[in-house]
Amino acid sequence: MQEILRVEGISKQFPGVKALDGARFSLRKGEVHVLLGENGAGKSTLMNVIGGVYRPDEGRMWLRGEPYRPQSALDALRAGVAVIHQELQLCPAQSVAENVFLGDEQRSMGWLRKKQMEEEAAQMLAELGLEIDPRTPVGQLGIAAQQLVEIAKMVRRKPDVLVMDEPTASLSEREVDRLFDIIQRLKRAGMSMIYISHRLNEIPRIGDRVTIMRDGRTIDTLDVRPGDRDRWIQLMVGREVHQMSFEPVARGDALLSVKGLTRHGAFRNVTFDVHAGEIVALAGMVGSGRTEVLRAIFGVDPVDAGEIWVRGRRVRIRGPADAIRLGIGLLPEDRKAQGLVLEQAIAHNVALASYPRVNGPLWYRGGRVEKLANLYGQRLRIKMSRSSERVAALSGGNQQKVMLARWLAAESEILMIDEPTRGVDIAAKFEIYHLLHELRQKGLAILMVSSELPEVLTLADRILVMREGEIAKELPREGASEEVIAQWAMAGSRL
Repeated sequence: MQEILRVEGISKQFPGVKALDGARFSLRKGEVHVLLGENGAGKSTLMNVIGGVYRPDEGRMWLRGEPYRPQSALDALRAGVAVIHQELQLCPAQSVAENVFLGDEQRSMGWLRKKQMEEEAAQMLAELGLEIDPRTPVGQLGIAAQQLVEIAKMVRRKPDVLVMDEPTASLSEREVDRLFDIIQRLKRAGMSMIYISHRLNEIPRIGDRVTIMRDGRTIDTLDVRPGDRDRWIQLMVGREVHQMSFEPVARGDALLSVKGLTRHGAFRNVTFDVHAGEIVALAGMVGSGRTEVLRAIFGVDPVDAGEIWVRGRRVRIRGPADAIRLGIGLLPEDRKAQGLVLEQAIAHNVALASYPRVNGPLWYRGGRVEKLANLYGQRLRIKMSRSSERVAALSGGNQQKVMLARWLAAESEILMIDEPTRGVDIAAKFEIYHLLHELRQKGLAILMVSSELPEVLTLADRILVMREGEIAKELPREGASEEVIAQWAMAGSRL
């Protein structure tokens, strides 16, 4: 098969960090080549070198057999290399058509040819199998539709190489299926793709080859074969990592109870308990009401009916401040947009829910805040150079640990966690599993939402399957499987 891109001996140094150390990579015409590695392995840096964002310190690249050394992202795009970043490059106030043509607008005598752009955008979207009105403002679309608009924007440029960084991180299973259909169409049309992902179950579905990176180096390149998952993990982390299971612990009293909880248009008549020393999972399809239940309990959204009980006492939660005072903590689905203050220090993010207790009534006690952050940083093994470092500089797994540290520092006894390991690598995922099990052993009550069924089966003592805003079935861990959960989530009863 013809080679479209070759990368040899690429190194890139940042202050104090060697992000790439002689990395190599090759891409064949019409293949999907998966790039695997832990956070910090060098995947994103290599992608940014290929995409013209960074210039390498050493090494060479060839595109279509010719020397390739882009000076910018625009230079790379003109050469035929397009990159779809995890943080989408769209203008929310502009229409779908305007975003598809962003940076390459059609003009006549200085005027935008909006009608022509809308017609061409509609044709492009139709070719990708997308039913989206090109006149719709992008900000009105869901994250999945926005992702597809970003793909359409890049595909319109007809690149030889398309790089996708974690494209399924915020997508439901159905949306992932739709994206994979589009990838297969592009592959049949001869496009070559580099696909970065932490989700190992996706690789056999779309990948032709996989390259594993560790510590800035290329460890190996393999043909994708079913059953190689454990080998990929071992190459990524440099040691053998086994699947884990946790023994149940003696559960205590119910710390959190909801009775007949209802929010019109989101969920209705939701009733369950979460006991001390127990992990309860809300499973179901995206849109089934799982996240909305957590938000309502935390006081983010009001409820129309029902009761919330904490430690055997009926409570009224008017907002997050009430929930925090009651010992409830929430790790939201999108930690960057909803949970962390990215440009602030790690210490500030850890202490955010503890300021009334840590600070005096009239002054800020920075020493206490840093001491608190360092204490929980050590307990949760957060990899940081110092607590004054910006939380945005941490990996996804360490950012999630900062969120956990916040609620432990606030002495929360009830933890609600939405997608506990979204966007974190394999090693960090297993570390978070161990942390949650340790908290369970210490008597915390944990209510979690996860779209990854293996994760649900690994962590949960009980599973509440939601469908169309209602709890369709309660399953003990012993009687649960991926198939049974999926059947209840989609059909509301066993098929």
